[in-house]
Amino acid sequence: MHLESITLKSTRNCLAEPGKIVVIGEPSIPLAYVLPYLANLPGVLGYKPDVPALTFRRKPGFLTIYTDEVVFTQVLDNETGQQLFDGLVEAINATWERRDDLQAVTESRKPTRHLDLYNLLPKTNCARCGELTCLAFAAKLFIREVEMTACLPLIEEEAYQEKREILASLL
Repeated sequence: MHLESITLKSTRNCLAEPGKIVVIGEPSIPLAYVLPYLANLPGVLGYKPDVPALTFRRKPGFLTIYTDEVVFTQVLDNETGQQLFDGLVEAINATWERRDDLQAVTESRKPTRHLDLYNLLPKTNCARCGELTCLAFAAKLFIREVEMTACLPLIEEEAYQEKREILASLL
């Protein structure tokens, strides 16, 4: 496997970080077969092989890799986005070359802490979900006692679109 490139497909305003953008790229070949190996890398926030989707926490923002799409959030501009895509191409190819040394991840990986989910919530403490705080909601979401759709600001407000998409890919 040799991934030649990830091409900038589109951008949109980053609602989580005004003044920044979300860059969406299209890989030159499908990435489904490399995702189980990439799921071994540090910074994995969640992995769903049935989707397939792999989300990494990065500073700042998030990276989500699908079979035919790559999404970076909180990016300064198109040029920086392309640099991120180019670096990801190198990381994907290096991981694929080392696949014999890695064990493919075949099961879902959920976030390791409820704080990972909390960081994706609106943090309004509005209690519309039935919990007193967003932190309490995140703890219940983590152990699957509530659905993310119970957080009405997250679901209803456009400003939380990116976080909603990332959270959905994790859950």
